[in-house]
Amino acid sequence: MDYARFVALRRPLWDSFERDATAARRRDFSYAEVEELALRYRQVLHDHAWARARFPGTGAAQRLHRLAVLGGTVLQREDEERFSIVRFFFERFPAAVRASVPWIGVAVALFLVSGLLGWAVAVYEPGVAVATLGPDRVEDLRRGHLWTESLTTTVPPSISSSFIATNNMSVALTAWAGGALAGLGSLWVAIFNGFLLGAIFGVTARFSMAGELGEFVVAHGLLELTLILVCAGAGLGIGAALLRAGDLPRSVTVPRAAREALVVLFGCLPWFLLLGMVEAFLSPSPHLAFHWKLLLGFALEICFLTPIALGLLRQPVPAWPLEGTP
Repeated sequence: MDYARFVALRRPLWDSFERDATAARRRDFSYAEVEELALRYRQVLHDHAWARARFPGTGAAQRLHRLAVLGGTVLQREDEERFSIVRFFFERFPAAVRASVPWIGVAVALFLVSGLLGWAVAVYEPGVAVATLGPDRVEDLRRGHLWTESLTTTVPPSISSSFIATNNMSVALTAWAGGALAGLGSLWVAIFNGFLLGAIFGVTARFSMAGELGEFVVAHGLLELTLILVCAGAGLGIGAALLRAGDLPRSVTVPRAAREALVVLFGCLPWFLLLGMVEAFLSPSPHLAFHWKLLLGFALEICFLTPIALGLLRQPVPAWPLEGTP
């Protein structure tokens, strides 16, 4: 390739990189923008090495040297930026969730379908009640007692909240780590939890106690299910990166998807601690009216979704994630 053709082909990349790198020195870039800038920086470094070897001393070689220094300064500043909890939960975490939104939609759809199936099976097949809840809990339902009533009497709330949070975190971890099995583990978590929840509501409906169960879960259940399905969607993103070949090799797309899924997991885990306390102290309380529990459940869901929704307004969801594009 001669010098004139080299400059004509590569100059648009240099111009866009110089413009964005200069802008990055004056304002904060999002994670996606920094990642895209880093990819172009690698291309600039490649051009710099080519120009230094083939066209030393030319204007293009001198300009590429300046761009290499500029890019190194900008990206090093981004890497050395101190971690901020506020920035993580209001920028980094919502951006990672946004990248997984299509896969989260898949997890939600599977959850709803399996939930309807579980409800139908439990309503029309009495034997599912014993298989799902066990004979002791079914006998309690026959006597008009919901098993959740024992949460306030048999185990202190301070202990049960820790157990509940640990159990929910283990489900989220399973949903996230299941992505390494080509997404099968994440699919299983979404389908199984949907079927189990639907079956439980179907069983309690047969004993005319679905309302009491709904009153118990309304304060914590909405956000709890959201967190699990968000983690399952992030796990599906890992599985998609393993299965789908794109423009970039899997050595690039799989670590990227795993990194984004890990951010999603870390952003969800603290909420399980809060939900554990809500489920242990407030959900089984007979002194808290249903409308207050309902209000609390919606308030928690809104607090979780608001930063994500604001991020979606600023940057649209991609048509389909992990296609291999930077």
